[in-house]
Amino acid sequence: MSEVSNVRLYLLRAMYLLIAVGLATTVWPHIISSPGLPAGPKSVIRALLGALAIMSLLGLRYPLKMLPLLLFELLWKLIWVLASALPMWLGPGLDPYASETLFACLMGVVLVPVVIPWGYVTRHYAKAPGEPWRAAQLKR
Repeated sequence: MSEVSNVRLYLLRAMYLLIAVGLATTVWPHIISSPGLPAGPKSVIRALLGALAIMSLLGLRYPLKMLPLLLFELLWKLIWVLASALPMWLGPGLDPYASETLFACLMGVVLVPVVIPWGYVTRHYAKAPGEPWRAAQLKR
């Protein structure tokens, strides 16, 4: 008997595909067609999100092994919503960029927790013993 149902595995794959396709259509065109732009915050964000898109493709093949990627996706969006969007919304209000980003981030904050197999995460990340800090010495 599998630890995670087939339905959950397909939901995970769908989430990885959504991330990969979404970033491929929004971020990768800027990465490919922006020669000569100076290195700056936007170029770093694009590189990070471009790598996230590529790594999400691995999630199609290895949905459980790539769970840390979905946890990263959930956490960075949750941090941005709480630390940036919420104070803006409570203070001066959201500008158009923040409004658009908030919508995209809230989609992730709602959808990602739905597809993550939390029992598996608890067993394999929270309760499982950690790996040793150094490799065991071979006995002679």
